[in-house]
Amino acid sequence: MIQLSGQLLSAYRMYLGGRGVKSELLSDYLKWLRFFLDFCEKYKVEGDESVRWRQFNDKLKNKGQSENLRRQAHHAVTLYFTMLKECSAGPPARDTAVHASVPEPSPEPVKPANVARRSRYSESGYQEKSDSPEWDAVLESMANEIKVRHYSRKTLKTYANWSRQFQKFLKNKPPQELTGDDVKAYLTHLAVKCCVASTTQNQAFNSLLFFYRHGLKNEFGELKDVPRAKKSLYIPTVLSRTEIEAILAQLSYPFDLVVKLLFGCGLRQFECLQLRVRDFNFDAGKLTIHGKGKKDRTVPIPEAILPELQVQIRKIGELHDRDLVAGYDGVFLDDAVEKKYPSAPKEFLHQWFFPQKNLTLVAETSQRRRWHLHESELQEALYPAVRKAKIPKRVTSHTFRHSFATHLLQAGYDIRVIQTLLGHSSLKTTMIYTHCVPVRTVKEPKSPLDL
Repeated sequence: MIQLSGQLLSAYRMYLGGRGVKSELLSDYLKWLRFFLDFCEKYKVEGDESVRWRQFNDKLKNKGQSENLRRQAHHAVTLYFTMLKECSAGPPARDTAVHASVPEPSPEPVKPANVARRSRYSESGYQEKSDSPEWDAVLESMANEIKVRHYSRKTLKTYANWSRQFQKFLKNKPPQELTGDDVKAYLTHLAVKCCVASTTQNQAFNSLLFFYRHGLKNEFGELKDVPRAKKSLYIPTVLSRTEIEAILAQLSYPFDLVVKLLFGCGLRQFECLQLRVRDFNFDAGKLTIHGKGKKDRTVPIPEAILPELQVQIRKIGELHDRDLVAGYDGVFLDDAVEKKYPSAPKEFLHQWFFPQKNLTLVAETSQRRRWHLHESELQEALYPAVRKAKIPKRVTSHTFRHSFATHLLQAGYDIRVIQTLLGHSSLKTTMIYTHCVPVRTVKEPKSPLDL
């Protein structure tokens, strides 16, 4: 990431203040300017102004940035180039090379963003308006029900997307006229015409069931007439220790450390990418995981990677200190916590465990906003590593979690211990790993008197 000169930062801050940008948005505008200039320099973007901005905007879309944040970024860049035009002295010498590769200000009028933070529900897609205001109102009602229940953002996104697909299939049929026959016709369409998997079909069923009950305030009717796909027995892919070592040898920093945590602690991908410094208790050797369904659990910290973890924490501490000196001290807080901590001092700002760019994280306390690895980046790095390691298996980030459970089962650990480490609510979910290897925990039965 490029470092902007102090002169440029001061001039830009003053210009933003003169243009009526709120003080709480200054750090956000500085961030977008920094990312844009870095993008132009890193990728050697060429062409006219519209082409350059479109490439940067596409990059933001690919990284999951919401429309509101992209609008804010565009406004920040536009103000920057407007400032350059109005400044007869031109840009500072330190940034001359960067300025030469960036576009002139966009003539497109841009509406500035009015919020300093974004909700964790802001990327779920239900806010997008359609040709039917009635459907939009029903989806808004369904989204509110999901938020009241504190379901995850992914759940809201999934339910909203299936509801939109259902709307398109019915060609904006009035929601008040929907019946169970419409659901049956849609599920039949998915199975016969689209040839979707059974899990996909059942996901669509569950989404529409919630849509009917909590959006339309209605019921399917007789569920016996609605087709349900039969679940297939899924045997997960498992890697041997030799295969895992071969993959790690092909991965660079920080992906190798991520994979070691996935396999060493049995983490889900999102659990690993959301790890924070405070989750590590090195004295007790325990790592606290904020898991699926907001259920916490603890797992042992692998002793083999203790030095790497400590080096990583020290690195991000130094990076955090440099960012504070550079003036990047803004934060995004979750839900109503922003009202509780309106102006926390810098000495209480904490750093995130993975400070990589591409996706903004939010905290439940007043912590420094950081960037972390996007889920797609990890898979993009993993795919070529598996090919170079010459492993003829379909490997995803979740494969290492499967391998974690299977290796413990092979080592003779009780299945209920593995269930606790994985964070499974039901033992049936954990029992799937008994199909991967012979269960060695079963011994010849003995009388308790002989034990």
